[in-house]
Amino acid sequence: MTTIRTTCNRCGDVELTTADIGLELSSETSNGTYRFSCPFCGITQRRPANHRVVSILLATGVEYDIIATTGPITEQEIDGFVTSLDSDDWFSELATS
Repeated sequence: MTTIRTTCNRCGDVELTTADIGLELSSETSNGTYRFSCPFCGITQRRPANHRVVSILLATGVEYDIIATTGPITEQEIDGFVTSLDSDDWFSELATS
């Protein structure tokens, strides 16, 4: 079984398995973030993962999610959504998309 060593802000060095770590990858870069719950204190922590760390975690079998890095919802998108709710067939349009 692969052991991965990282650091808890509260407890110091900890050893985890691949099942203890989650990896979030950016859809636009080769970087990401990994998260884990400390086996001692239970606090969930997030750490940045550069390309090298991402490669190591993937090679050891850590599961990952790809996170879209689009910006926040704009006022224009909100206005369009509100306008579509004013129409009588908004639900049928939503159901077909």
